[in-house]
Amino acid sequence: MESVYSGKKNCCGCGLCEARCPKRAITMKEDAEGFLYPEIDGALCVACGLCVKSCPLLRKDRFKEADEPCFYAATHKSEEVLMRSTSGGAFTALSDVVLRRGGVVYGADFDDELRVVHRAARVSEGRDRMRLSKYVQSDIRSVLAAIKEDAARGPALFTGTPCQCAAVRALFDGAEPAELFICDLICHSVPSPLIWEEYKKLLGRERGGKVTAAQFRSKKYEWNRDNSNKGFIYRVEGAQEEFEDERYYRLFVRERLISRPSCGVCPFTDTRRPSDMTIADCWGIEKYAPELCDRRGVSLIMTNTKKGGEMLDAMSKDISIFLRPKEEITAEQQRLSKAVPFPQERAAFWEAFRRFGFDEALKIYGNDR
Repeated sequence: MESVYSGKKNCCGCGLCEARCPKRAITMKEDAEGFLYPEIDGALCVACGLCVKSCPLLRKDRFKEADEPCFYAATHKSEEVLMRSTSGGAFTALSDVVLRRGGVVYGADFDDELRVVHRAARVSEGRDRMRLSKYVQSDIRSVLAAIKEDAARGPALFTGTPCQCAAVRALFDGAEPAELFICDLICHSVPSPLIWEEYKKLLGRERGGKVTAAQFRSKKYEWNRDNSNKGFIYRVEGAQEEFEDERYYRLFVRERLISRPSCGVCPFTDTRRPSDMTIADCWGIEKYAPELCDRRGVSLIMTNTKKGGEMLDAMSKDISIFLRPKEEITAEQQRLSKAVPFPQERAAFWEAFRRFGFDEALKIYGNDR
């Protein structure tokens, strides 16, 4: 075979094709924008087609559930959990159920170099590192084999973007073990790991030290949609004080310039999800049910399967849950109805990046305009 995918918009970079290739003929390689794509070694490939059959984007149903989910607003009962979560603490309540059952939790974490990777946690300390937003595409390749082994032995939770969750389902050919629980996030898009590396270097030059800590959307500001573009906090080596900087957020969310090409045509932007449960911010709750609005954070929870409903019951020990109408949620969550195409300026940003480097491209596109 010459290629697994027909174009970059048709590859989410999950790496499942590499993991499942019986001849190890596929290697995920970084392109000029810093995103991973599979390359096939023709000398090793036997054209078995398993890579194409495994691809979650190429499968017609994309491992989505057929039934309509139920929608809930939820707020964790612990103030400490709320203040250490991006929204209402749904991930902590969910993962606590799995940890109490002696299971393992897979989620996105920063490594020692502040790269975003998926890791396993068997105790709350490791899980706690996963519960804040990570606005960089995470690499799940190193955990795919472990998920298969752990899920065969006992309770296991995987959390990630919808395409990553579909990849995990594809890992099991849609027949996941009974004790594997899959939870996706309503995803804006996934930004380039290359731009994240360049941004850290820029902050280090400006601040006179290596960036050693990052937090996106901290609870320094009360939880609401307007404040979701604030609280991007960093620390550099040797400095006592943290500082805020919003330029990375501007490139990612406001300008929509640094996300993966497949995100602009994402096939997972509807209410049929490739998971047992979906979590996100419960935007708009202050309009529809102000009595449920907590300025420390409110989560949206969607139960997509029977397993998801049973898990929600188990979570109720730690989190307050309120059923909400579909129309209310879909009115506020744009990515439950359609993908958001990228602007024409995306190509111009990457051309500026290639010609002049990140610093100059950021001056043009990352500052207030």
